[in-house]
Amino acid sequence: MQDTSRRTFGNTSISAGNPWLFFGVTYAITWGCWLAAIVLEVSFDSTEGLVLLLLGLLGPGAAGIGFVYLVYDERGRTDFWNRIKQVRRIGVRWFLIILLVPVVVTIVAALVDTLFGGPGATVGEWVQEVGTNPLAFLPTLFFATLPPILEELGWRGYALDRLQLNWSALGASLILGVVWAAWHLPLFFIEGSFQREEVGFATSAFWLFMIGTVSLSVVFTWVYNHTSRSILGIILLHGWVNFVSQSFEVADASYYSHWVLLAVLITAIWGAKTLTNAEQVPHPPLPTKQ
Repeated sequence: MQDTSRRTFGNTSISAGNPWLFFGVTYAITWGCWLAAIVLEVSFDSTEGLVLLLLGLLGPGAAGIGFVYLVYDERGRTDFWNRIKQVRRIGVRWFLIILLVPVVVTIVAALVDTLFGGPGATVGEWVQEVGTNPLAFLPTLFFATLPPILEELGWRGYALDRLQLNWSALGASLILGVVWAAWHLPLFFIEGSFQREEVGFATSAFWLFMIGTVSLSVVFTWVYNHTSRSILGIILLHGWVNFVSQSFEVADASYYSHWVLLAVLITAIWGAKTLTNAEQVPHPPLPTKQ
C-alpha cells in the first residue's frame, strides 16, 4: 500500500508520514525534558523533577496527535479518536485476553522461577504498605494509567500504522520495540526513577528490561491487529501489565524471558506477516483525495 499522504517535510522530499520523523519529534520532546533533569541534577522526587517527568511523558502522545493531524485527512483523524473511544472494537474475547495475559505470564514465570530455586512471586511494596498507608497504591496507579495513555497515543496510535504500511507486523513491532525501549534511556540516569533505582544502567536487569520491552511490542501488535487497531485496548493492556508487574514481582530473568517466549509463540502460531489469521494487517483509512 502506498503512503497515505503526499505532504513532504519542509523543502525536502521526505514524506510527512515517514515514521522516523515522528520518532525524531518524540525523542526531541522527551529527551529534551529528561536530559534537562540530568543536567540540572534534579530528582523525580522533587517538584521540578516531577514536572520534567510529566513533560517528557507527553512526547509520544503529543507527537502522535500532531502527526495524525498533519498526515491524515478528516477520515483519518476521526478514525484516530474513534479508536480511543469505541469499546466495541475490543470485544469481550479480547478484553478477557487483555486481562488474562499479564496475569498468566506472571504466574507461569513465578512457577518456573520456583522450580529453579527462586522465590517465585513476591507481593509488591505498595500491597505490603496499603494496610498502614491507604495512599501507598497511588504511585502504582499513576504508573498504570497516565504513562500508558500518553505513550500509546503515539506508539500504537500513530507509529505502528505507519510502520505496518511497509513492514510486516513482526518487523514493525521489532522496529517500534527498539525505539520504544531506547526512548527510556535517560531515565536510567535520573534519581528517583524506577529505571535508575530498581534496574540500573548496563546491568543484566537493564538488558532484560530492553529485551522485554521489544517482546512486549510484539504482543501489543498482536492485540492491536486483532482489535481493529484499538488504541483503548492497548492503553488497557499497557496499564494492566504495569499494574500486575508492580503488584506481584518476579525475578527479571524469569519474568522477561516469558514475555519473549510469548512473542515467539504468537509469531509461530499467527505468522510474522500480520500476527493474525488475516492476509493483510489493518490500515488507517485512505484520504478521499490523493
